[in-house]
Amino acid sequence: MIKLKSSDYKVYSKFIENLAKKLTKFYYLKLNKPFKVSNKLRGKGYDPVTSADKAFEIFIRKEINKRFPHHQVIGEEFGHKKSKSDYSWVIDPIDGTRSFVIGNPTWSNLISLNYKGIPVLGLANFPILKKYYFNTSFNSAYVSDNRKKRKIVVNRKATFSNMKLSAAFHGSLTLNQQKKIPQILRRMQFPCADALSYSHFAEGKLDVVIQCGNKIWDIHALTPIIRASRGIVTTWKNEDAKKAGNIICAANKSLHVKMLKILKPVSK
Repeated sequence: MIKLKSSDYKVYSKFIENLAKKLTKFYYLKLNKPFKVSNKLRGKGYDPVTSADKAFEIFIRKEINKRFPHHQVIGEEFGHKKSKSDYSWVIDPIDGTRSFVIGNPTWSNLISLNYKGIPVLGLANFPILKKYYFNTSFNSAYVSDNRKKRKIVVNRKATFSNMKLSAAFHGSLTLNQQKKIPQILRRMQFPCADALSYSHFAEGKLDVVIQCGNKIWDIHALTPIIRASRGIVTTWKNEDAKKAGNIICAANKSLHVKMLKILKPVSK
């Protein structure tokens, strides 16, 4: 596992915490108004993008460029700004655009700092909820909720029999495939709300989160937060979550092993 120097963690974590506050202010000053929506898939499905997605990403890129002009930047809407730097920022300007479109407050801004391709710091900012999640090192994660900051850890005592499970397959599993994992279907008792589910997991409100089809900007910001809160996050094949795709988070090793075994029939 790659770790930064403590002095570097301090610099970058302070930057992302300040960025969270700026993003929320930016939303209420500039973006809390009617917006345009278009479909990226143009009739071949539905993948909405709004004028707010683009405005958020432009704002984030400008903030990064002002402070760290030589860093690489990868964003969902405007692609990859390449450089020779070992540092790269991965941006999802609005994670949960469908929620944003219908006025559901669970959408967020996701930003990760990667070092040599490995996510080391993450920010999940929820402007409407007035809260944000972030880590300050490889083993310290926090939530700021209505300006009150507290350290977060997963529920390490969770067991298979009493776990709180949130899952969403996003159309990636057929009905026949879902029939192969009845132990999961019976326990899908808590709603799945994109990055908010992963964030709730990190603070111990959920014990297992399962999702399909993540892109790097969907998951990179969340993996360092989850790991810093003592959670386990991998793909369904038990590979590094930096690969994205189908993701599982579990509150402890025994629960992780159990869930991987259950998912095996559909993880090929």
